[in-house]
Amino acid sequence: MEGLFDYVGHFGRFQAYVYFTCAFQSISCGIHYLASVFIAVTPKFVCKPPGNVSLTLLHNETFSQINEVWDLWTPQKDYLVVQQRNGDIWELHRCSRFKREDSFAPTYTYGGNMTLFSCSDGYQYDHTNLESSIVTDWDLVCDYEWHSKLIQPTFMLGVLIGAVAFGDIADRVGRRPIMWITSSCQFIFGVAVAFTFNYYSFVFVRFFLAMASSGYLVVAFVYVTEYVGSKARTWASMHIHAFFAVGVMVVALIGYLVRTWWIYQIILSVFTLPFILCCWMLPETPFWLHSQGKYKQVESIIATMEKWNKVSTPCKLSELCPVEDTRDPCGNNAQTAKKHNVLDLFHNCTFARRTISVWLVWFTGSLGYYVFALNSVNLGGNEYLNLFLTGAVEIPSYIVCCLGMDKLGRRNTLAPFLLLSTVICVVIMVIPEGHNTITIVMSMAGKFSIGIAFGLVYLYTAELYPTIIRSLAVGSGSMMCRIGSVVAPFCVYLTDVWIFMPQLLVGIMALVSGILTLMLPETLGKPLMNTMEEAIETQGKGENRTKSVSEANGVMMDKLESSAEISDESLMHKF
Repeated sequence: MEGLFDYVGHFGRFQAYVYFTCAFQSISCGIHYLASVFIAVTPKFVCKPPGNVSLTLLHNETFSQINEVWDLWTPQKDYLVVQQRNGDIWELHRCSRFKREDSFAPTYTYGGNMTLFSCSDGYQYDHTNLESSIVTDWDLVCDYEWHSKLIQPTFMLGVLIGAVAFGDIADRVGRRPIMWITSSCQFIFGVAVAFTFNYYSFVFVRFFLAMASSGYLVVAFVYVTEYVGSKARTWASMHIHAFFAVGVMVVALIGYLVRTWWIYQIILSVFTLPFILCCWMLPETPFWLHSQGKYKQVESIIATMEKWNKVSTPCKLSELCPVEDTRDPCGNNAQTAKKHNVLDLFHNCTFARRTISVWLVWFTGSLGYYVFALNSVNLGGNEYLNLFLTGAVEIPSYIVCCLGMDKLGRRNTLAPFLLLSTVICVVIMVIPEGHNTITIVMSMAGKFSIGIAFGLVYLYTAELYPTIIRSLAVGSGSMMCRIGSVVAPFCVYLTDVWIFMPQLLVGIMALVSGILTLMLPETLGKPLMNTMEEAIETQGKGENRTKSVSEANGVMMDKLESSAEISDESLMHKF
């Protein structure tokens, strides 16, 4: 089937239409992945007094209303003293309140008797920059703070399950039906989130939204890679991620303009609607149809591609590939592939060391990506601008990634940028307090660096393993990646322990991953291994392969085989 692209073009008008239509929907996926940054934001708050307040005291400053003190109040250090209209004086903390006994004059310090009360009347929130979030609507603070901290991890768990489930279903029923289903579910569940009535319904609906979003990303990536030829496949596959980054930028922009969480959620979900209206026009992929023996439909699609791409010489399917083909669209014998399992990745000590190194890179890339993204709102300065920049900086990182892979090599690009991520994390930790601009700039540099490593690892993984276990290697690596995305929010929450704890953890992981990557072989310009025996023989030669004439002639076909083979898993590394 790969010969089809030499005939109709690797990225003609038809492929451009398919690519940009599907890539547009990736913006919605980026939106939903990071939407909780502002949906679940926790503003400043204190325990609400039981009655009307006539006077508020903060140190030596006096105010008539509690809402006037937020700019001066530091939650970790200060408390508020309020006098009610009936004369009672209360001392307000974040999660408790004290009634001062036998006190008639409001003073900030008090050494008399006080009675402790719970926050049974709710909480007073700072609405200066935020009308509402799920935290303010459902009081997810103090004893219920852990509820809000579980929102992003449970979403990422849905991402993990959705990627596995929909990827498998798409292999059975086709790419196009799953794209329809997941796109529709993104819109339905995205809007439904805005109308949830409590925390548990919110988490439940967002879990299914996560499954739909990740399912779409996986299947859409397979779809476009099966329509794009090898000459454009690397750049096309890498820049699917750029559309995801645009979604992150949209989150920041809409979050800045709309400060009520349910309206914000509805507006974000509308981005799904244009694709739903036109996705029915997209055909099934010729690769999948060919694997199902639907040759007449394949010929119909080829005719459509000929018309769009202005191919003047008609061609029959039988001239491009055999009609009777016992091999799958990836070019692998299915019976052989079924005989292998994940234990083959640990076939010997060299394989085990390689697999552990690769898994660690997948985990570190995902961990670093989401730590830098989620923590951007805690850097100081304008939180909306910070998140916008974390998305914007990804776009040039993928361009540098593609250039580095082709010019310097896979290992020689991956290892330096992992080590650079470590250096940047160290620099962030030693920046003096109060230098927010420098901290933001370095955080963006860290996101840029880890983004390059994150975008490169799936292709490098595919080239490090022989054909018969290549899908296993990429699939297992993508599972490690999603584990990293589940762990990342908890790392961000460790800022309560130490403000630089997330950077410390990412820096350590990037350092270890970078050192281990230096021990991996370079794969640029080398033919892919096909069998375990060939891989073992390569190890015996110090992993330096001598190219014979026949191997050199087989490089391109091996590359094409690899591209098709990893398509079902390649986008999972990020999502």
